[in-house]
Amino acid sequence: MSAAARRSPQHTATGAPRDGAAPAPRTHRTPPRCGLPPQAPRQAADHTLLNIVRVHRRWGMVNIPKVGRVRFRWTKDLPVGRRANTDNRITGARLVKDALGWHIAFRVQTLEAKPQPHQGPEVGIDAGVNIPLALSNKDHQDHGRPPRLPDQTADRDKWLTEKEKAKLLTLERQAAHQRSFRKKGEKTSRRLQHTYDQIKQLRAKATRRALDWQHQTTTYLARTYGTVVVEQLNILGMTKAPKPKPDPDNEGNYLRNGAKAKAGTNRSLTQEAWGRTVMMLTYKLARCGGELVRVPAPYTSQRCSACGFITPGSRETQELFACKNTECGWTANADWNAARNILHLYRIGHVITEIPAAGRRGRRAGKTVKPVAER
Repeated sequence: MSAAARRSPQHTATGAPRDGAAPAPRTHRTPPRCGLPPQAPRQAADHTLLNIVRVHRRWGMVNIPKVGRVRFRWTKDLPVGRRANTDNRITGARLVKDALGWHIAFRVQTLEAKPQPHQGPEVGIDAGVNIPLALSNKDHQDHGRPPRLPDQTADRDKWLTEKEKAKLLTLERQAAHQRSFRKKGEKTSRRLQHTYDQIKQLRAKATRRALDWQHQTTTYLARTYGTVVVEQLNILGMTKAPKPKPDPDNEGNYLRNGAKAKAGTNRSLTQEAWGRTVMMLTYKLARCGGELVRVPAPYTSQRCSACGFITPGSRETQELFACKNTECGWTANADWNAARNILHLYRIGHVITEIPAAGRRGRRAGKTVKPVAER
């Protein structure tokens, strides 16, 4: 018997054996995902699968699953090659598109040592509009862009230059003119879409400038101060639109409720992005060994930081605080006065502690603060 005859029956591509036996049952097999080994999750891609290569000093190449080879600008050192290990490596990458173009974001897993406690001073911060971040030691952080125009209306484009503002106004008028020729239900034309893209680019440029200022400012604060005290603000409640006022004499009509003026104030508040500033301070202070503490917000802008009393009418203007207490009469910037009160609340122990309860985060104050005669 030849070697070919002694072999076991083999299956053809259709599943039937060559010697005429009954065909074996076929099993369904899921094809592997493109660019990844079989049964490997998409989020588990590391630097070996991404195959990150630095072409030269400014450019690099990466292999994105289901996309292919992508060239990107090398702006930050990445743990690839000999720099990569189990404690410092790239675990994934994704492509992001915004108004300014395509960007690539790498997810890096890094094991960092616990920092030493920061020995810097403690400072209170009051977030505002005229002064973005007023510090209790007068080390105010200001981006130098006035929040209001000469006619006292909110400037929604304060992060743009005068030339860019003029270009934005021209583009908005051009878009309004192009929309007038579009019928209801008709698809947006390419010219109108191109105008929209130009407007988005200017808006994205302003957002990037604001984000860059926040990163630089919070990094400076985290490296300089060991304890940063902020007030717990209800930003959603502060930017809530006023309720309509029905006219009791005319049914179906409404009285003026100041919604237009409140809209300008809300725009100024949201432009400062106080919540994002606190978020940046939280993780940057933790990296530098510092601490972020929150205190209750009520009466921090109405109480005099010199005598400790709350006297009606002390907040004369948006910028000026003049204590009406006959025994005090202290005068200072209103934001600086609030920052001093915020720091004093921390020093007397009136802080907000995070208490986990039933799977959610609860907040409560340490103790009730009482006005004191002298500080």
